[in-house]
Amino acid sequence: MCGIVGVLGNHEVAPILVEALKRLEYRGYDSAGIATINDGVLDRRRALGKLVNLSDRLVHEPLAGKAGIGHTRWATHGAPTEGNAHPHRAGPVAVVHNGIIENFRDLRAELAEAGIGFETDTDTETVALLTHHHMIQGMTPVDAAFKTLDRLEGAFALAFLFDGQDDLIVAARKGSPLAIGHGEGEMFVGSDAIALAPLTDRITYLEEGDRAVVTRQGAEIRDTNGTLANRAVRQIQIDAARVDKAGHKHFMAKEIAEQPNVLNTTLANYLGTDGEITLPDPGIDFTKIDRLTMVACGTAYYACLTAKYWFEQVARLPVEVDVASEFRYREPPIPGRTLALFVSQSGETADTLAALRYCEGKADKIVSVINVPESSIARESDLALPIHAGVEVGVASTKAFTCQLTVLLMLALRAARDRGEIDTARFADHVSALRSLPALMTHGIDRSAVMQRTARKLAEARDILFLGRGVMYPLALEGALKLKEISYIHAEAYASGELKHGPIALIDKHVPVVVMAPKDGLFDKTVSNMQEVMARKGKVVLVSNAAGISEAGDGVWAEIAMPDCPDIVAPILYALPAQLLAYHTAVAKGTDVDQPRNLAKSVTVE
Repeated sequence: MCGIVGVLGNHEVAPILVEALKRLEYRGYDSAGIATINDGVLDRRRALGKLVNLSDRLVHEPLAGKAGIGHTRWATHGAPTEGNAHPHRAGPVAVVHNGIIENFRDLRAELAEAGIGFETDTDTETVALLTHHHMIQGMTPVDAAFKTLDRLEGAFALAFLFDGQDDLIVAARKGSPLAIGHGEGEMFVGSDAIALAPLTDRITYLEEGDRAVVTRQGAEIRDTNGTLANRAVRQIQIDAARVDKAGHKHFMAKEIAEQPNVLNTTLANYLGTDGEITLPDPGIDFTKIDRLTMVACGTAYYACLTAKYWFEQVARLPVEVDVASEFRYREPPIPGRTLALFVSQSGETADTLAALRYCEGKADKIVSVINVPESSIARESDLALPIHAGVEVGVASTKAFTCQLTVLLMLALRAARDRGEIDTARFADHVSALRSLPALMTHGIDRSAVMQRTARKLAEARDILFLGRGVMYPLALEGALKLKEISYIHAEAYASGELKHGPIALIDKHVPVVVMAPKDGLFDKTVSNMQEVMARKGKVVLVSNAAGISEAGDGVWAEIAMPDCPDIVAPILYALPAQLLAYHTAVAKGTDVDQPRNLAKSVTVE
């Protein structure tokens, strides 16, 4: 989940490295560091905490040179300390790493027998020490790095820099993403294209097991067998200007506000003017699918839980939803005529990618719903469905979630159409509901001030429950997750009908209960659950439309009125209060909204 960057440039590289790391800080912010080569001499600077601390240090202890590597860390092995910060160095070798070296203890023991000691608690130091050990035995820097790579087990993206070599970076990937950028007499390496967007729009994505010798003249790439590999150079389009806050206090606030616009883009890419839902080639023939398996992690998993209702109720297609980290080890049987669908914002989520690979050769078709079309999950799918959310920087997903839901709903409607489970009039009604979403989201965002007032009350609580029934249950789960992620308040979510099966024991006057309940066919059932909470002095926050609040709002602690909307799109609209309540609560508590403690945006390790 760390971010790495490398530059072989024509200008002083330290500020370029720091600027690129700013664009990768969503991957980790426990510590940061850079190493450069100046007049053939390797040197480095590291700092604990966020990237600004490294920037401050470089003001007082500058690093010169036109070649360098950098890193922003999410701690795995070893506590967040300056000593454990990357780049790690052993003699003439400096290394930055994203991933986990699973056999590092065996390698450490082997090095210890050779009389080589250790200065850090990290797995990455082993990579630098082993490479140095090979160089002492007379190997060239490239051969030493390659021999080290041959010994490593686990998942990694690595970049090596060597003393005396100001025109060389060795890069490699296995399980963790890595891209090479091509400039004019310059070359770049980065964990993803976002980091390199201001530097170049020509990108080569390393494939699984690739290793590359990068110089200013280009990159020589070899595959896992050591054979020269001709990887394509792709021209990408990432608007570098979009990776800023655009006048908002936080990226999360900006990304919440962007949802009407990005949903318009999502709809435009799938909804034709004739009202039909079109999929990219090769498409999906749902008449040949009897079963759908959906796999994801975190917020994307809740998107899948929501879509399960749509696929089963509208398309009459049986669905199984799994957490990726459990699915891959449970090794479930996958019968014929199964479509395996994977949802990931980054397209690099390690557990989801591993689950996809488990399904290869078993499922009839592998489909992914992703935000990064060039990602590993997209490239390894039979069909990749981009959500068109644009760059999402805030660690707590917002616009990616609603775009995922929108694409999944369109996919469910397409399945219903193909399978003959929906008539033309009802299909047209649902398409009309989809087209109304951007305007509904705008109206929902206009209720932000009301949610802010409620959030100030929630900020004083230690425990909060979320309840929802039917398609609102996954939204309750998402609301609890958002609140936990960024406000650090303990929150749990339950299906409303489960309240009496245990959670009601937690209810007292100190526990707010957020109830997601638009006035739909299940509303009366949910009202009964609310009454049970209030009878025990629980503080109910009712999130509903005007009709629901009018019918059930008496005695509630707070009410949030959402615009009326068709039932089919209610889960997408009701993502807004889940997001805004969490956001305003976190702001009221003074926590770090965009970079909450212990979290990172892209989870590329198990």
